[in-house]
Amino acid sequence: MTGYGQFCSVARAHEVLGGRWTLLVVRELLCGSRRFNDIRRGIPRISRTMLSERLQALAGVGAVARTEGVHGPEYALTAAGEDLAGLVAALGQWGQTWLPRRADEEDLDLEPLLVDMQRRVRVSALPKAPVVVRFEIEGKPPRIMLLKASEVSLCARNPGFPELLRVSARLGALVAWWRGDASFIEAQRMGLSIEGPRAAARAFPGWFERYQLAEVAPAQGRALAS
Repeated sequence: MTGYGQFCSVARAHEVLGGRWTLLVVRELLCGSRRFNDIRRGIPRISRTMLSERLQALAGVGAVARTEGVHGPEYALTAAGEDLAGLVAALGQWGQTWLPRRADEEDLDLEPLLVDMQRRVRVSALPKAPVVVRFEIEGKPPRIMLLKASEVSLCARNPGFPELLRVSARLGALVAWWRGDASFIEAQRMGLSIEGPRAAARAFPGWFERYQLAEVAPAQGRALAS
């Protein structure tokens, strides 16, 4: 591939990191994903071939190390890769501040949202008994989240526990709450509903630490949820 032909380190770094998906792969690794399929769950639109290419490219510049784990190859950021955390954080901060946030109008996937929710469960806030939450998002197959102190998992089928809560919504309403575009009450006005025991339904938002940039306010004059 022809490079930019520049001595500038911005250009040289962009040759490595500026390709589509690359920084999202780094984001997934920063969030703790180690195996190929786990990385891909957070970026469902990337092809297996492209993900493999991006991992190889990052390994080629020393940002990612590949090792053989018990269940197959595993990937981890090196010191050079960890040093990209500031870049990823700055990009997220800029996007949260300056890009319009109108979730109902955006082309969104459910899986990355649920993966992020899975990562950000407040285990200390959960009930003592295992909790199963059923997500019924308009136009998407149902998804099940198992919440217990020893395990938080996301699956397509109930692992065998009673379904305590059912979350129903348009995807845009759930995203608006999670991303910080709207409060939980505002998201309910947008169509988000929770069915189940009243105490558990009221406690549900507190079981999660919302998206890590949810508290970042938009730039003055920028709209949030429509």
